[in-house]
Amino acid sequence: MKRRTKVLVGAALTGSLLTGGTALAEGRGWWPDPKQVRVMLPDGVSNPSIANGVATGRDVASYQSSGLGPSALNPAAPAGTPERYTDPSLTEGAEGVTITEAQALVVLRNIKTNLEAAGLTPADVITMKCYLMKPPGSESADYAGWNRAYRQYFANVDLKSNEVVPVPMGTSAAKPPLLTNKARPARATMEVASLAVQGWLVEVEVTAAYRTR
Repeated sequence: MKRRTKVLVGAALTGSLLTGGTALAEGRGWWPDPKQVRVMLPDGVSNPSIANGVATGRDVASYQSSGLGPSALNPAAPAGTPERYTDPSLTEGAEGVTITEAQALVVLRNIKTNLEAAGLTPADVITMKCYLMKPPGSESADYAGWNRAYRQYFANVDLKSNEVVPVPMGTSAAKPPLLTNKARPARATMEVASLAVQGWLVEVEVTAAYRTR
């Protein structure tokens, strides 16, 4: 299967220690405490969408989701089309929302529901993989649309000021995100030739860490 790969790395806030991006390289003998989740953030950046990685101790309990795609929530669109796998209520009033962005909003909400069933929330996510297909008629996957949707659910709180950062949807003016969340998962995003369901353009899987009890 032909793939174009674009790797993006990030991290999550799960009540753990936040550290500059160079700390791990300088401390070659460092090892996470058994129950520690340590997030490696880029130096000097207060609102990165992603970070340099996440280290977990040997006793950290984790949860791995399956790959989740969008639900068919737009009955006005023909079956099997990308438009079918959107939820018009999520993008109501927004202009310029791409089909990938609209699907990703549904996927990320499905991820939230999946996590909650396991006793977790998006704030507990430490790794994420996203698979994108290019929309019909496009030359490549819509990374920009995916990233806008991602910021609606992740990485939308400034880590220095703790202020919520407005997020644009499509070409509309930035507004408060759909879900306020500090988490920056270690993330990979890649273009794939096909996905399991006809009409899907987005599929996401996550790993989440249970908070220390």
